[in-house]
Order: sequence, then structure tokens, then C-alpha cells
Amino acid sequence: MVFATSNEEGEPNAVYVKCVNFYGDDAILIADNKFYKTRQNILTGNAKGSLLFLCPENKAYQIKGRLEYHTEGEAFQAMLAWTPDRFARNAAVLLRVEACFCGAEEIE
Repeated sequence: MVFATSNEEGEPNAVYVKCVNFYGDDAILIADNKFYKTRQNILTGNAKGSLLFLCPENKAYQIKGRLEYHTEGEAFQAMLAWTPDRFARNAAVLLRVEACFCGAEEIE
């Protein structure tokens, strides 16, 4: 999966992420294994991001939303529970889903 954020000047940054999971009905949890620019972008305050991925049937999906960075608490503990120990587990990034697309078509 590709995880994209931008800084305060609007400069984009994209990284590959491997440790991603659903979190409740309206959020995606992403493990911060070795973020640097991505972490800086999220911590600017009013951060938004997107997650882009392909499904086995070769359909592209994109999920967009507001980002939260957690180094403790429920979201962080959930990330620790399913992220393998061989990966750094610095923090949990919560993507609060605001929009979801399959190709150019928005999914309700």
C-alpha cells in the first residue's frame, strides 16, 4: 500500500506501508514503522492523508481522511497487538475515513 501525506506548504510525500488494519467501522490503523517526513507531516496539526492499494481483482482503491498520531492509548495498543515484533512499532496512525474511491468512482 502507498500512504500519502503533505506538509504545511502542500508538498506531497508518499511511502509504502505494510502494517495496516481496520479500526472500527470508520478508520484505518497504520503502524509507524520508520516514518520521518510522514511523521512530520502528520504532526503539523490539521493533517490529512490517503491510502492507495490494489485488490486481487486488480481494482485500485483510495481512502482519504484526517490523520491522528498515537504513541499511547487504545489505538496504539491495537496496533501493537497485530504488528509483528520484527517491525519497529513507533506509533499508530489513525486515518479517519472521509472518502473512499474505486478508481474515479466514490464509494458511499
